[in-house]
Amino acid sequence: MRKVPVILIGGFLGAGKTTLVAQAAQRLVQQGKRVGLITNDQAANLVDTAILEAAGSPVCEVSGGCFCCRFEDLLSAMEKLMREMSPDVLIGEPVGSCTDLSATVLQPIKDVHRDRFRAAPFSVTVDVKQMRTLERMRAAPKGGDTFRFPESVMYIYQKQLEEADLIVLNKADLLSADEVLEVEDTLKREFTRAPVFTMSALAGQGVDGWLDFVLADHPSGCTIAEVDYDEYAAGEAALGWLNAAIRLDADRDVPWRRFCTDLIAGLQADFQALSAEIAHLKMHLAAGPDALTANLTGNDGHPVVRGKIGGHAREAKLLVNARVHIDPQRLRETVERRLQAAAGDGIRLTVTDLQSFAPARPQPKYRYDAVV
Repeated sequence: MRKVPVILIGGFLGAGKTTLVAQAAQRLVQQGKRVGLITNDQAANLVDTAILEAAGSPVCEVSGGCFCCRFEDLLSAMEKLMREMSPDVLIGEPVGSCTDLSATVLQPIKDVHRDRFRAAPFSVTVDVKQMRTLERMRAAPKGGDTFRFPESVMYIYQKQLEEADLIVLNKADLLSADEVLEVEDTLKREFTRAPVFTMSALAGQGVDGWLDFVLADHPSGCTIAEVDYDEYAAGEAALGWLNAAIRLDADRDVPWRRFCTDLIAGLQADFQALSAEIAHLKMHLAAGPDALTANLTGNDGHPVVRGKIGGHAREAKLLVNARVHIDPQRLRETVERRLQAAAGDGIRLTVTDLQSFAPARPQPKYRYDAVV
């Protein structure tokens, strides 16, 4: 039986995983291959799913927990894509706050399901600017850097890198060549077993070389990290998690790009005022066939809005995903208040679903203590 390669792209919140998934899928489709995508989140109404569906490849979403805790759901999604489209490649994007995937996902695929699937080398994506800030935090923990999270959150970040088969150093276009070399050297010195692929997934630079590597016959799941599940659970629970789906109706034409820009900038200001660090804030606003996406990583980052909505759309659907170092109730109140302020008197909001919570303790179905 033909074995289908399964590429998992992990990494911390905001590292650019979805952009890399989209770029990889686009390139593979251009080569005439059929590509199935699997997204993952702690709750439904995931912005990443909407973005990838718009890109054209079939997408299944696994929600309600990480791939490790929802392994049977992951397997069901893989099998569904196999039945419906007979893919040449499957690409999965785990939750950005998840680690220990080698022990809990890759090893069971290699052991129990090796007759149908071939696990590709596990890629862990890191944001080049976040990595530089992490290094400064280690040297001066009391400094005024922007990557301000509890040690338990940073523990997850570290463990993600420890279990990588290869490290994808993303967003390299945001720093100078010398600065990128510094970060590369740090990664190669600290994580000696994983090759480093430097790229800008957004610009498409370096994606082809990475894709060639993960699709070649290299070993996968070569490292099982030692993970303290108490520390891991504390790191996940430190972040408030919000997923919301909202219907927007207006009596007149709305400049939707300005609406998105004002909304994400207003939320950034709100979280800054609360000293609540943003891990990742994403929005997707669809009106008819057109859509906008908005993205922000960090309180001092620059919100980015992409896409377009043409014509005179007066109805839209908005998805909001927020991962912030704040109590979930305060997170919900802040987002609801800012939504009302952005809508003003001219737009009616109907919240069709809103979940705000701290992720539960990880409870993987499998956990292997040795590499298969």
